[in-house]
Amino acid sequence: MSSGVATQERRLAAAAVHALTASGVVWAFLALVAAVRGDWPVMFAWLGVALFVDGIDGPLARKVGITRVLPDWNGETLDLVVDYLTYVFIPAYAAVAAGLFPPNFGVVGAAIICLSSAAFFAKRNQKSKDNFFIGFPAVWNLVLFYWMIFDTGPEVVLASTIAFGLLTFFPMHFIHPVRVVRFRNLSLAVTMSAFVLALVAILEELNPDGWVKAGLAAALAYLLGVSLWRTLIGERE
Repeated sequence: MSSGVATQERRLAAAAVHALTASGVVWAFLALVAAVRGDWPVMFAWLGVALFVDGIDGPLARKVGITRVLPDWNGETLDLVVDYLTYVFIPAYAAVAAGLFPPNFGVVGAAIICLSSAAFFAKRNQKSKDNFFIGFPAVWNLVLFYWMIFDTGPEVVLASTIAFGLLTFFPMHFIHPVRVVRFRNLSLAVTMSAFVLALVAILEELNPDGWVKAGLAAALAYLLGVSLWRTLIGERE
């Protein structure tokens, strides 16, 4: 009897994790409403909520053994649906709506974002054995955030869009701050610090003080530095 109760409890826990993942579509909708209004701080706040949920649902799913408890429900597919909305589609729309691209290049930029990301999401082998992403992992929500925080010019926005779009198809390794074991404690500390700084920037209407921008730039430099390091050392580690 007790095992039956435990099984039911595990099923409820697994269902709760799926519901948590699915809540991402709600945060995506609220972010889109804010983007349509041109309220970028609120948009990033909702995208931040979605990012936080995306960061914790995976460990929770593994903890409850979700694939064994609810084998008829595919949490990875659900996660991909949510991620495409929050990481790709809404940032692409926001970049165009905010006029970040050069005149007459908005649709081109959005197409690069959406198409390259669709290709990445369709890849069977997205990660290396040590859990680095292989190719740019379509984190356009973060790219958009840095574009807006640093008031990036249209030409640089377009050039970086092309560059990241191309890197989707190249074997550059990008760090996953949670899943990569090497430097994990430092990576988590940097990521959490950047999350706090991003919150400060949002509260300051995306026009933060210089120390906030410096901290965000340092966090980006660390993550890209580790990614470049892993790319260069190849399989020697």
